[in-house]
Amino acid sequence: MSTAKLDDYVVLLSVPHLREKDVARMQNLQEMTAGGEIVDLVPSFPAVTCPVQANMTTGRLPDKHGVIANGFYWRDRDEVEMWTSPNDCIEAPQLWDFLYHHERGLVSAAWFPLHSKECGAEYICTPAPIHNPDGTETLWCYTRPEDLYLKLREALGDFPLHRFWGPLANIESTRWIVESAILLAQEYRPNFFYIYLPHLDYAAQRDGAESAAAMKAVQELDEVLGRLMTGLRDAYDGDPLWLVAGEYVITPVERVVYPNRILREAGLLKVREEKDGEYLDTENSAAWALADHQVAHIYVKDAEPDVIERVVGLFRGLPGVDEVLALEERSRYHLNHPRSGEVILSAQPDAWFAYYYWLEDHLAPPFARKVDIHRKPGYDPVELFFDPNTRGIPLKAELVQGSHGAPVRDKSQRTVLISSHPGILPPEPARDTDVFHVVLKHFGMRLTTFD
Repeated sequence: MSTAKLDDYVVLLSVPHLREKDVARMQNLQEMTAGGEIVDLVPSFPAVTCPVQANMTTGRLPDKHGVIANGFYWRDRDEVEMWTSPNDCIEAPQLWDFLYHHERGLVSAAWFPLHSKECGAEYICTPAPIHNPDGTETLWCYTRPEDLYLKLREALGDFPLHRFWGPLANIESTRWIVESAILLAQEYRPNFFYIYLPHLDYAAQRDGAESAAAMKAVQELDEVLGRLMTGLRDAYDGDPLWLVAGEYVITPVERVVYPNRILREAGLLKVREEKDGEYLDTENSAAWALADHQVAHIYVKDAEPDVIERVVGLFRGLPGVDEVLALEERSRYHLNHPRSGEVILSAQPDAWFAYYYWLEDHLAPPFARKVDIHRKPGYDPVELFFDPNTRGIPLKAELVQGSHGAPVRDKSQRTVLISSHPGILPPEPARDTDVFHVVLKHFGMRLTTFD
C-alpha cells in the first residue's frame, strides 16, 4: 500500500480495559497492528470514560475541557445529569474540529464516543433512545446525516441498547457498532474514524478482571476486531493507520465506600420523603456526593468553608479512601474547574464509591432497582446484575468485582497505546492526552503554541 494512502486514513479504536497481557492473546489485533509498536498508556485521573475520551480528543485535561466525571451537577439549575450531555459540555476543540480546517479538508467520523451528539465530526452515530410519554423507550440513535440511522437500521436492525449496558450487556452491541462502522466506511471513507468498542467493560466489573468471563470477553472482542479489520481494509482498499488506545484498566475491588450515607449520617445530606421512597435533595443539602467509580465529587452548598473543612475531616483517613482534595488541592490532578466538587475523593485501588444515600433498602426510590442511568446521582455498576426474586437490580453494591478511575500508582493500572506503524508513538509511558497529538502529527499538523 502506498505512503499516500497511509497518510489519508486513521482509525482510532477506543477500548476500555485493554491490557498488554490481553493483547498477547488477541491474534486479530496483533495482525491489525503487526509491524507497529506498543507503549504503556497512563490514563489521567479520573480514569473514567467521559474524561478520558475528552482527554484523547482534545489533548487537554479536565481543568481545560470541563469534563470532570461521567456526569455533571449544574449548580445554576440544581440538576444532576449523568451520561446525556451533548458535545457542548466539552470546552475545548476536538480532533475533528482541527481536521476540518486542514488544508486537505479531512473528514471525521465519531462512532459511539460519549458526548459526541452535535460534535463537529461530519459523520456521527451515538445512542439516543426516545423516551415515550407512557414510560416505554423507542430504540434510536442520533446520527449525522440525520437519515443515516434509518439506513443502518434497515441493514442491521435497531442498535441493541439492552446489550450496550445492563444485565444483558454482551458482544452484540459492540458487533453492531463494528458492522455499522464498516457500512459507513464503505460509503463515505472518513479520513479520521474514532470508534468506541466497550465490550471489555462488562465482565471485568461484574465478575472480575481475571475471571473466566473476562477472558472470554477478550476473545469475543478479538473476533469482532477481525471483522472490523477485513471490513475496513475492503472499504479503504487497504489498511488505514490503526491506532488502539486503552482507556483505563479495571482493578479488583473488595470494599465499597458510601460517601452519601456518610454525609447523611453527619447531618449534611438531606432527602425528600415521597410515597415511593426517598429522593436526594441536592438543593437543601449542605453537602452531597456525585459518586463515579473510584472518584467522588462532593458539592458543598455555597462553598461554605466550615462545611468543606468538616467534609474533609469525615473522609481523610477513612478506609477505602486514598486522597481527599479540597479546592486548590484539586489542581494536583488538573481538576480545579467550576464544575468540580469543592471536595474530591479518590478511592484506593481495591475500593469504589457507590451513590447510595438511603439507610434502609425499603426506602430506596424505584429507579434504584432499575437500569436507569440518567436518574441516579452517580454511576451504578450494580446495573450489570439482575435479581430474579425482585425482577430488578439488586441493592447489593458488594456484588461488583472490578472498578477503575483511581490515580495510576503502578504498572498494573496502565493500559496500552498501539500503532500499526512504527515511529509515531511518544516515549513510554504515554499519557491519554498524547493520542490527540499522535493523530494530528500523522496528518502533518503541529500546534506549536498549543498549551
